[in-house]
Amino acid sequence: MDFLQKNTDISHLSNFKTKAFSKYYFEINKESDIELLGDIFDFAEKENVKTLFIWGGTNLLFAFDIFDGIIIKNNLLGWFYDEDSKILFSYSWEKTWDIASWLETEYNQKIWHRFIGLPWSIGGAVFWNAWCFWLETENNFLEAEVYNLKTKKRETLNYEKMDFSYRSSIIKKKEQYFIIKIVFDLAEKKEKYKSDVDNIIFRETIQPKGNSGGSFFKNPSKEFSAGRLLEEVWLKGFHLWGAYFSEKHANFLIASENCTWKDLITLIDLAKTKVKQQFNMELESEVRIIFS
Repeated sequence: MDFLQKNTDISHLSNFKTKAFSKYYFEINKESDIELLGDIFDFAEKENVKTLFIWGGTNLLFAFDIFDGIIIKNNLLGWFYDEDSKILFSYSWEKTWDIASWLETEYNQKIWHRFIGLPWSIGGAVFWNAWCFWLETENNFLEAEVYNLKTKKRETLNYEKMDFSYRSSIIKKKEQYFIIKIVFDLAEKKEKYKSDVDNIIFRETIQPKGNSGGSFFKNPSKEFSAGRLLEEVWLKGFHLWGAYFSEKHANFLIASENCTWKDLITLIDLAKTKVKQQFNMELESEVRIIFS
C-alpha cells in the first residue's frame, strides 16, 4: 500500500484546529483513485484498523492525538448547471457556498441563497442533510452516484434510498458509501419552515468567529433551542481551559489557540450534564465527534 501516506498531520481538516495525526492517510483527487478504495478497505480489514472519510471537515471534532487507522480525504471537484432544466450536477468535494454564490450571481438562481456562507462541501451537506434556517439539502436532491464499499461497485441512490432525516442520511447511518457525484433539481424552492432571516447578515453580525464547527448541539425542538438551554444553565461565555462557549451565541463551541481535544470534550460533557439536570433534556451533538 505504497500510495498510503503515514503519520500525517490532519489538524487542518477540522475547524477546531486541535492537534491530530493519522496513522494512514489517502486523498482522492480524481475518479480513477476511487478504484483504490477496495484495496484500502481490504487492507484496513486485514490490519484491523478503522477508516474515516473526510467530506468537509468543518464540523468534525477529532477526539484523539493519533487516529489509529486510515483517513480518506475527498478532493473531487467539478460542477455544471443546466439553466433550462434547472438541474445541477456536482462532484462531492465542491463547496456548497461557492456554488450557491455563483448560481445567484451568474444565473439569478436564488433558491440556495441561504447556503451562501455554509462551510460544507456538497458531499458533506448530503451526508449530514445540512440546513440553513429550515432550508435542508434534501429538499432539492435527486440522486447520487456512490461507490459501495461492501460490494466494491458503483451505484445510484435516489431520494427514497437516501433515507434523509434530521441531520442525517443513509450515507451517515451506514457509512458504506462514498459519494462521487450528486444531482439536484433547483426548479422549485422547498423549505421545512418559512424563515425571514437574512443569513448573510446573520453570519456577519451574529455568528461568532474563531475555531468552531458552527452550531454545536442540535436543537431539541423548535420551542427549545440548544443556545437557549445553554444560556439558562449559565454556560454562555463560559471558559474551561482552552475551550469556551461564545459570549455572542451560546451554541458555538470555540477552541482557543492552545486548546486540546480533551478541553473540548470536558466542556461538552459538562454542558450535557447541566442541561440534563435542569431540564431533563438530552443534548445531542450536531458536530461529528471522532474518537480513535
